[in-house]
Amino acid sequence: MTIQTMISPEGVRLVTMTAEDYQDLIDARDAEAAMRAVAAGTLQTLSGEDVDAYLAAPTPLAFWRKHRGLTQADLAGSIGVSQPYLAQLENGRREGSVSIYQRLARRLGLSVDELLPDDEGGDLADA
Repeated sequence: MTIQTMISPEGVRLVTMTAEDYQDLIDARDAEAAMRAVAAGTLQTLSGEDVDAYLAAPTPLAFWRKHRGLTQADLAGSIGVSQPYLAQLENGRREGSVSIYQRLARRLGLSVDELLPDDEGGDLADA
């Protein structure tokens, strides 16, 4: 890592580094924060079996609903949609609106990104 320091015309000490080195620092900070959260029990982790189930599920929504122990009817009713509509979201045959995914995320205790299929931004690592 190469770091250079300089003084701006206003007398402020500045540090410069490559964008790659900067990203490495951000990644290290985020990893440390995640490890503290895991140790404190405030960050959810998944078992290997859960990861296998996530990868086998047709959508992240399908996995998280089952992982939370909810039926389609229970989840659908709690957010004000029909069970057939939720089933279509879960199997990827239908796309939901942002407001639907916001309600689902709130009910499941997740972020909207965690419910979107991988090609739309969902990522198990964010869970």
